[in-house]
Amino acid sequence: QNIPVRHAHHPDELGELAATINTMGADIHQMLEAKRTLLLAISHELRSPLTRARLNTELLPESTEVQPSREALLRDLARLRDLVTDLLESERLASPHAALHREAVDLPALVRDVVCELQIAHAQPDGSGAPSINTTLPAALPRLPLDPTRMRLLVRNLLDNALRHSHEGSAAPRIEVQPLAGGAVQITVRDFGPGVPDDQIPHLGQPFFRPDAARTREGGGVGLGLYLCRLVAQAHGGSFAVRNAQPGLEIVVVLPPH
Repeated sequence: QNIPVRHAHHPDELGELAATINTMGADIHQMLEAKRTLLLAISHELRSPLTRARLNTELLPESTEVQPSREALLRDLARLRDLVTDLLESERLASPHAALHREAVDLPALVRDVVCELQIAHAQPDGSGAPSINTTLPAALPRLPLDPTRMRLLVRNLLDNALRHSHEGSAAPRIEVQPLAGGAVQITVRDFGPGVPDDQIPHLGQPFFRPDAARTREGGGVGLGLYLCRLVAQAHGGSFAVRNAQPGLEIVVVLPPH
């Protein structure tokens, strides 16, 4: 935020200090914009070789000797693709010029679609082993002016995070959508895993933040999923909050009325 300078042509000591701070602020802003531009350019450039590498890998023979290495390579390439996609999306949403493509969205139907997609994605090839996800959705909810692509990203990342951190034998993750007074809508996602230390709660939702290894290393997270969720919620004018639910972690997104 620039400091107004009185008598800019003949400033006093305070005016000179304000001008110096303004110059420093402009330099920092330019540095951050250059970093964002570089990150976007690198991410865009990585997409083409990643696509070619995936195509070449898929063309490898499906013999018993090659198949394990082929599948492992495809999994790694898919993780790289998802990371590049998340980097691009995070930079777009963090930009002061971020634009949402709003349309009338049936939020409960969107949640049901994402839950179905995740269950298929996590299931075995024969269809077994699909994870359980409990849903509590309103019978009737007016269509909301939301960006459907970004909302799918938010719901998918929240549920994927809950699935990764649910232990075998624990209760299934759950997602609840409920209308609030005044036309606002609340989305609550909870897992029943170990949670995170209380001192790390304020850092969840920051880019590339990873809590203790027990929660993240096995799941393979890089610290962008919840950050993207926070950006999507804020881009819609909403809020993003995290708390330990004992057991598990509960994330609450509130979307304002429109």
